[in-house]
Amino acid sequence: MFRALSSFLVMTLVCTGTLAAAISQSVQVEGGAVTGIPGRDRSITAFKGIPFAAPPVGNLRWREPKPVIPWKGIRKSAEFGSSCIQTIHNELKPWTYEFMTHNQISEDCLYLNVWTPAKSSAGKLPVFVYVYGGAFNSGSGAVPLYDGEGLAKKGIVVVTFNYRVGAFGFLALPELTRESPHHASGNYGLLDQIAALHWVQNNISHFGGDPTRVTVGGQSAGSISVHDLTASPLAKGLFHGAIMESGGSTIGRIGIHLPPKALAQAEADGEKFMQAEGATTLAQLRAIPWQTLARTDPGLRFVPIVDGYVLPAPVSTVFARGSQNDVVSLTGINTGELQGLTGARETPTTVEAYRKQATKRFGDRAGEFLKLYPAATEGEIESAMQESARDGNVTALYLWAQVRAKNSKTPVYEYLWDHTLPGPDAARYGAFHSSELPYVFNTLYMSDRPFTPQDHEIADVMSSYWANFVAHGDPNGKELPRWQQVGSQPQVMEIGNDFKQVPAAGSQAKFEFWKTVLLMGSE
Repeated sequence: MFRALSSFLVMTLVCTGTLAAAISQSVQVEGGAVTGIPGRDRSITAFKGIPFAAPPVGNLRWREPKPVIPWKGIRKSAEFGSSCIQTIHNELKPWTYEFMTHNQISEDCLYLNVWTPAKSSAGKLPVFVYVYGGAFNSGSGAVPLYDGEGLAKKGIVVVTFNYRVGAFGFLALPELTRESPHHASGNYGLLDQIAALHWVQNNISHFGGDPTRVTVGGQSAGSISVHDLTASPLAKGLFHGAIMESGGSTIGRIGIHLPPKALAQAEADGEKFMQAEGATTLAQLRAIPWQTLARTDPGLRFVPIVDGYVLPAPVSTVFARGSQNDVVSLTGINTGELQGLTGARETPTTVEAYRKQATKRFGDRAGEFLKLYPAATEGEIESAMQESARDGNVTALYLWAQVRAKNSKTPVYEYLWDHTLPGPDAARYGAFHSSELPYVFNTLYMSDRPFTPQDHEIADVMSSYWANFVAHGDPNGKELPRWQQVGSQPQVMEIGNDFKQVPAAGSQAKFEFWKTVLLMGSE
């Protein structure tokens, strides 16, 4: 297959390499004029560090994002703006340098970045807006592998942006709720995302983008965010397609699961945070320097909140009511989702422990599980665990699409990513959580991993699928293996080592087992 795709890769490189220089003049946006810089490929212009809202500092901390503060003259948008407050790590294996945030951090962090292949504002090109992951505690639009040039060379405008994370993005308090005209608090990170999408609607045409052809995508917490955006009435009409990688698109508590909090619970946690800071009022808390707040770790989880305003109800409830933003969707998971993730289910060290874990998980269905995923020796336990995790994830993914279809008119395209990312501990981590991203963004050039010609071919195919979906609401295109919409047959699209439709869970018996378990809510 990859030999057949080689000519497709060569033609793509030839076509992108012959494009004329992109936008070179200044561009007028909300707040003032900006100029960009040429990309590695001079057919692409990058605009980095454009403010899309006022700095959320001082009395604006823990408030909805406010309009951008105008500037005088022409702002040279050559460098990324500061990332939002978080702990900076050089790497956290399996995530190496290119997966991590590295620039300075600040409360003044509401900036976005645009990569465009357009020659003028008349381009009318499709737009991809990316929401980063990071468990709602970290991440940045400046992460190296999110460099937008690789996708922009496929003929789309790419936007990344920052949103507040951790306590700065998702702190709720009774006093904040009373202060809000909407009687809600805590979803400032989601409100930042919505403000960025509004900015795109109002400004992207100046970069050659088409505001009527916007797809929003994300991975992990970014994928969960995209689910939240599809459920939020505040995001209605701001995007026309959704890409959700490894987060939220499942039935049951399986895979990457960061459920939202109820407002009352979030407020109670917020009061614990305030007490840990030694503050008794919101004014006192706002007066504490961010450096001090960032050092506090009361062991709380800061995530989106069902606040009745940004999120009127849990996403599943919104979809069950049929009141979601109904947009064509592309979603999927990786075969090694839980590899390297803190808190993932531990692998038992003995056959007896494996059987006990099965009984704890599945009760009277444990025997059926052990027949489907037997481990007669200690050496067979890990492979059985990995296989069962993969099959459970794929089944949950397919069931989500089936439940969604009851109140949706738009199709879903689903995938299973199975290619091992070469590099440190590749055999240990396999196709780990987020390992597809360098291929999706076509940014292998941002990494020093030992990529092969096959890796480059996979990246070209993957990024073409994503660019096609952004452009047409359908990943399919000339010379690409056919990707079918989710239908009545339990199948998903294998991508990575091969590109073809495969049965969900590998066999009908395994699919039926996981279907029963997941729909009963016992996993």
